[in-house]
Amino acid sequence: MVEKRIDELIKIINKASHEYYTLDNPSMTDQEYDDYYDELVRLEKRHPELVRDNSPTRRIGGEVISDFKKVVHEVPLMSLGDAFNEEEIRLFDERVKKVIPNPEYVCELKIDGLSLSLLYKEGKLIRGATRGDGVIGEDITHNVKTVKTIPLTLKKEIDIEVRGELYMPKKSFEDLNAEKRANGEKEFANPRNAAAGSARQLDSKIAASRNLDAFFYHFPGAENFNLDSHYETLEYMRDLEFIVNKNIKKAKDIDEVLAYIEYWAINRPDLPYEIDGVVIKVNSLADQRRLGFTAKVPKWAIAYKFPAEEVLTKLRDIEFCVGRTGKVTPRADLDPVRIAGSIVSSVTLHNEDYVVEKDIKIGDTVVIRKAGDIIPEVVEVKKDRRTGLEIEFKMTSRCPICGTALVRGEDESAYYCLNLDCDARNIEGLIHFASRDAMYLEGFGDRIVEDFYNIGCLRSIDDYYTLYERKEELKELEGFGDKSINNLLDAIEISKENSLEKLLFGLGIRHVGKKTALVLAAHYLHLDNLFQATYDELKEIPDIGDIIAASIVEYFSDEKNVNMIHKLKEYNLNFAYKGKEKQIDEEFNEKNFVLTGSLSMSRDDAAALILIRGGKITSSVTSKTDVVVVGESPGSKHDKAVQLGITIWNEEEFLDKIK
Repeated sequence: MVEKRIDELIKIINKASHEYYTLDNPSMTDQEYDDYYDELVRLEKRHPELVRDNSPTRRIGGEVISDFKKVVHEVPLMSLGDAFNEEEIRLFDERVKKVIPNPEYVCELKIDGLSLSLLYKEGKLIRGATRGDGVIGEDITHNVKTVKTIPLTLKKEIDIEVRGELYMPKKSFEDLNAEKRANGEKEFANPRNAAAGSARQLDSKIAASRNLDAFFYHFPGAENFNLDSHYETLEYMRDLEFIVNKNIKKAKDIDEVLAYIEYWAINRPDLPYEIDGVVIKVNSLADQRRLGFTAKVPKWAIAYKFPAEEVLTKLRDIEFCVGRTGKVTPRADLDPVRIAGSIVSSVTLHNEDYVVEKDIKIGDTVVIRKAGDIIPEVVEVKKDRRTGLEIEFKMTSRCPICGTALVRGEDESAYYCLNLDCDARNIEGLIHFASRDAMYLEGFGDRIVEDFYNIGCLRSIDDYYTLYERKEELKELEGFGDKSINNLLDAIEISKENSLEKLLFGLGIRHVGKKTALVLAAHYLHLDNLFQATYDELKEIPDIGDIIAASIVEYFSDEKNVNMIHKLKEYNLNFAYKGKEKQIDEEFNEKNFVLTGSLSMSRDDAAALILIRGGKITSSVTSKTDVVVVGESPGSKHDKAVQLGITIWNEEEFLDKIK
């Protein structure tokens, strides 16, 4: 009797969830739903042996894994070729017409999320996996099961793989970042990063709390289900209760495709989720097979990428910020504006020369641009909108925190506070050390670091590794209990095993960024070796040069820094490089590379792969650039590379070269 009631409740609740989340047409009240759900929870607690795989209670998470298992995709998840303007879309159409005289197309919104593959056996979900490199992904089944709109059991007992995009709705993204702000944690840059970060949580309860969603757009082997067109496969998936985007459209010719692109370029802000382009596919599956594939991409589909967004906003004020090296930077305070998936309320103005060159004044209306994960920037000032009430910019002559007179760097546009005891410098240095790209002390957000600094228990980098001695004192702080303090101390302990380049970057040596830290670590292999390096040795290393060499020697000559590093050694921090040593590769050696657009890996990882093969990373495309590696939404750097005739690799080509 109990077993029958559990099955009945599961059927009622899953039907109600489908109507609510998928069809947006609920058939019962929230109270009725809650009553059924509570009854199911009670029965499952009393009879855990009767808990079903498709029970809605499985959606709340709770499964914790130790690591992500690798998954080999039986049918590779191929990327699409990119188009960035009307001309490239028409060229795609011409190529198709050489094989298919009168093609019909299907237009789909390109959801800005994380590619997802779901595998069902006899109608039951057995695996959810990321795209990875297209051949090997990661098993994220425990997190996929928490997404309310993904069916755990299908209406038909069939073996099928479906593919789609896991994404975070705008509302969920805003709520998540509001929570992170309240906790003093670093916010996500955009919904895509937030979705990817949520999907890669070891604890499924975290993913469940993030309110992810998914759209589905493809399944391999559709012809085995007697389907003739891509549009039919979408309808078939919809019938199986997968969420298929409602804004999909059939187009009889390329002009209708372009009209669709134009419409969504204008109306995309009104969507409750982020899109970064439009995907165009030949509709007939038989035609798709005739067109076939290149070595990298299908010939029957292409992805149009929207250009970088630009928006207008008011520049309300210019403030001055002090960084970890003492560099004082002007920062624009803006009227908050949404752009490329996130709210922007401030933007760096870099230095005095930048502001003067662009003739930026307080009160100006400015154009802000932000493409993908790129930091927002002021593109131009709308001088025709000036009223005469704007205020001229004046660079401060003193540190805004400690009042010390600023000094302009030699051969630089930047001004520096040279007071080593400046609170702002010290706090920023501690925040930098704990950051994800440095030692990654998870949980140490800006607010926590500042609070610990102000009570005197965290004044220098080595103090992180003695915080366990002050555990009882920290527990007296508001909002801190045993669990939160233990999590922080665990993160500190884990960081001791980081590779040398993480430590070098975290130390905050002037001019030593992530790439330089990697070059130094791969060259010297151990901090003790770098410690003994001379100026003449350092400047001979590719990508180092005179300025960086002098800065490194100066840092390791400072008695305060030497004592701090000795303490870190006593606290058993790893001082060795754990990555791959330099492996010269003719495809990369002595060549200048530029990375642009969003890649499936981080920019730092891509740069590391280039550097250890002898390549060099530069920030702008010039006649001296050898190769531009292009990800999603590449913007003007891609266009300039085309103009200059520079070699362009998409991410798939780049990975092939690496292999």
